Amino acid sequence: MENYFLQTDRLYLREMTYQDFADIAEMLKNPEVMYAWEYSFQDEDVKYWIDKNIDLYEKFNCGYFLACEKHSGKIVGQAAIMPDEINGIKYYEVGYILKKEHWRKGYARECAAALAQYGRNKYPDFEIILEIRPENIRSIRVAEHLNARLAGNFVKNVRGKLMKHLIYKLPK
Repeated sequence: MENYFLQTDRLYLREMTYQDFADIAEMLKNPEVMYAWEYSFQDEDVKYWIDKNIDLYEKFNCGYFLACEKHSGKIVGQAAIMPDEINGIKYYEVGYILKKEHWRKGYARECAAALAQYGRNKYPDFEIILEIRPENIRSIRVAEHLNARLAGNFVKNVRGKLMKHLIYKLPK
């Protein structure tokens, strides 16, 4: 197993590198996977995504990490804990993106729970949230399984499009 950031029962989370471009692109360029974002990435967007996360690792020791199966080493998705600010309030956000073939296996729930616990321990002065599009029912179920509570909503400008997001706060 490679050096990892965090591990769960079935997965380990590790930093992404440019050598992971194909696996990351498989997720970010898939319209079904990225439906809640309402766009899929191009190659230059994938490169920027990797750059952005490498920068987050260096500055904050957080960002999106690749989620890899312990038994096979295969990348199943990516999961994040990272700084966020909504309406002037600072949070740490948990997020995840999984390859479609790994949906409905409990990986999102497993990653989110581990990262939420990490966030509570590492950033005790900040609330831990999930930002979820209202139509993303599966992510709402993940949040509810973690006992997160709907705390409000906000509109986020994503590539010039105004998109409503729900704010789910995790218990301390």
